[in-house]
Amino acid sequence: MATHLVCLTFDFDNVAPAVARGMTTPTMMSRGHFGVVGAERILQLLKQRGIRSTWFIPGHTIVTYPEACKAVHAAGHEIGHHGWTHRPPAGLTLQEEDEELARGNETIRELTGQVARGYRSPSWDFSPNSVDLLLQHGFAYDSSLMGHDHLPYQVRQGDEAALWEPVRFGESTSLVEMPVSWSLDDFPVFEFSRTRAGLLPGLANAELVGRNWFADFHYMAQHEEWGVLTYTMHPHVIGRGHRMMMLESLIQTLVESGARFVTMEEAVMAYRERWPKGREEFGR
Repeated sequence: MATHLVCLTFDFDNVAPAVARGMTTPTMMSRGHFGVVGAERILQLLKQRGIRSTWFIPGHTIVTYPEACKAVHAAGHEIGHHGWTHRPPAGLTLQEEDEELARGNETIRELTGQVARGYRSPSWDFSPNSVDLLLQHGFAYDSSLMGHDHLPYQVRQGDEAALWEPVRFGESTSLVEMPVSWSLDDFPVFEFSRTRAGLLPGLANAELVGRNWFADFHYMAQHEEWGVLTYTMHPHVIGRGHRMMMLESLIQTLVESGARFVTMEEAVMAYRERWPKGREEFGR
């Protein structure tokens, strides 16, 4: 019997990325504060639909907006690790990255009573130390890499890339990858920002984005007997009215198309049942 899973995931960043980049003017901060409003709307929609989801929350968000984060946990949603300061690991030292993981997990433990089972890298960018550290800290899965669109796989360790040589692939690890994609992320298509680094135009038509997002599910359902599709959203982005209407419509269409909504941890369990020995990124 065909099984097509959908993970609705929310990166509850709020002001953490702006603070990490020193962008703390009142307007920039207010854009992050809107995440609390967006989170309330999302939680209401998920409750109406009976859907459990996964929220990746930086430690900075948990201590800055404790009541909003308590509401997420109280509603039965999974809480995943998303750093403490929302600084990309690729720019951190080994000690700094280790401290981010430890402090973030302690904050999650205070919120939920247990450490996170899953991790999502801020800005989806690993350092050479990330896999080692995630294994040392006992994470079961990661959701930061892009080696597939709807089939999980085992994260490799020790790949070597050189300009004039073929890539040398490392060994698979016990860490399960729940792959993501910028094409299924709300931030690049919706968020407008102008910084020294450049212009992110955003502000795309929500209905057209919704069509693209459903088309990826439809492709998976047509070509795979079993698969998991992950949507990545940010409450301060998706929480705007017209985008919430798109999300509600998308959920309805997915339900009608046979999608089964699960938390990311539940999807990892289903993957392990189907592939007890795991699967390689490039194979089955």
